[in-house]
Amino acid sequence: MAGPGPGRPRTRPDRAVADKGCSTRTFRTYLRKRGIRATIPERTDQLAGRRRRRERPCGFDRSSYRRRNVVERCFHHLKQWHGIAIRYDKRPDRYLAAITLASTPIWLDT
Repeated sequence: MAGPGPGRPRTRPDRAVADKGCSTRTFRTYLRKRGIRATIPERTDQLAGRRRRRERPCGFDRSSYRRRNVVERCFHHLKQWHGIAIRYDKRPDRYLAAITLASTPIWLDT
């Protein structure tokens, strides 16, 4: 996809997967305005408010939310390496090399 000028073309995610902490109305409208589908579970007080106001419940895809766990665990394993959690390396190429080095044992275990 060629853009009008130099550089990387702008991309937008198809779906945003988040936990209940990001379940606010402002965050959902922000995503909706940009055409991004939200996979965010609602808190119980928000569900009760929707029922009281007789509003339609938000769509929630359980299968894509369950895949979020894989990404969370990957970040957890990477942050076990102290240099990645703190980001000692300020240069992007060295930080990418550290992430590659730290992800090798994770890749070999699977």
